[in-house]
Amino acid sequence: QVTLVESGGGLVQAGGSLRLSCAASGRTFSNNAVGWFRRPPGKEREFVSSISWNGGRTSYADSVKGRFTISRDRAKNTVWIQMNNLNPEDTAVYYCAAARMAYSSTQYSDYRYWGQGTQVTVSS
Repeated sequence: QVTLVESGGGLVQAGGSLRLSCAASGRTFSNNAVGWFRRPPGKEREFVSSISWNGGRTSYADSVKGRFTISRDRAKNTVWIQMNNLNPEDTAVYYCAAARMAYSSTQYSDYRYWGQGTQVTVSS
């Protein structure tokens, strides 16, 4: 069992930045891909970004490409997502998830363990 805890969310003005963290406890997720998803108000959960087990491959949703950067430290069992130039459309609950496999995936069904989420609110 892997327990994931997100942190770093909050309220920020448009154009601002936030850095979300995802820390794992219990079993390590150092050999698993990790992804970030988000659920905007009134919408379905959507893919944001993912990173392979060794950080060698990353994927981003088109809506965040060039603004968000995912990274990980396997020794610290932590994954981060740096979010820059935020806009109100980025307002959502952000979830990190550990995949069933090592390679990066954009598919919700490939992720087995989920955190509780952290709220990000971007004001205009």
